[in-house]
Amino acid sequence: MDINNTPLPIKRTLKKLGQDLRNARKRCWIPMWLAAERASISRATLSKIERGDEGVSLGAYAKILFILGMIQRLVELADPKFDEFGLGLETEGLPKRIRIPRKEKNKE
Repeated sequence: MDINNTPLPIKRTLKKLGQDLRNARKRCWIPMWLAAERASISRATLSKIERGDEGVSLGAYAKILFILGMIQRLVELADPKFDEFGLGLETEGLPKRIRIPRKEKNKE
């Protein structure tokens, strides 16, 4: 996806995620250099994450979530139990009736 063609809701979401991660890091009193070191990323990459840069890999975001104790949130991100749209479609496709075939008599 071309960075210039990124939909505005995605840009806003990444910016908010970055701000939330920065605030979480600060609430834990973890300086930027230490967070970057623990996550095995550069300070520049952490800075990009905290700005909501869409060019940063998901792996880098995952490392920061891990050191902040939030990795479970990523695990649940696409969990089917949160897929309201997909579950709705699945429910629509359920049969109206379920029929159990009768046993056939042995013809001997």
